[in-house]
Amino acid sequence: MIFLVTGGSGSGKSAWAENLAVTVGSGRRIYLAAMKPWDEECEKRIARHRRMRAGKGFETIERYKNLKDLILQGERCGVLLLECMSNLLANEMFGTGEEDTAETADEEEIIREIEEGVENLASQTDHLVIVTNEIFSDGIKYQEDTLRYIRLLGLVNQKLGQAAGYVAEVNCKIPLIVKNTGLW
Repeated sequence: MIFLVTGGSGSGKSAWAENLAVTVGSGRRIYLAAMKPWDEECEKRIARHRRMRAGKGFETIERYKNLKDLILQGERCGVLLLECMSNLLANEMFGTGEEDTAETADEEEIIREIEEGVENLASQTDHLVIVTNEIFSDGIKYQEDTLRYIRLLGLVNQKLGQAAGYVAEVNCKIPLIVKNTGLW
């Protein structure tokens, strides 16, 4: 089953998603980290997330893009937590720095890449918990590349919400269950 957890920055969605991942399934737990440590701020955020999940039994895999090609080795995964869709989308859109130039794929290719990645992950685990961001209501005017990113994240979140059996929006560490098909 796919679980989608969304919320704004600092909303408590990551901690809530981790606790969900710990309670929803048994067996092997994988934390799939999509945030590339670009700078000191990213490194601090990554370190905070490592501290948050310490002792919860997660095996960490860092993968910044191309999830459709990821093959999980070892025993079947009981729960895979993907943190976070907004980082993954940015990496798919703009590259990860290893490429000669940033990605220039069109929107349909980017969305297809993410959909295929999610399908691949879902096929290798009993439960897939995906964390994403709600970045759509600040009212700030952005440059065209940023507007494109926001629009694509909205489309990806819509598709994930449709595919998920369970969707929660976390605000002030309080989850609002938006969708629950009753399978969990």
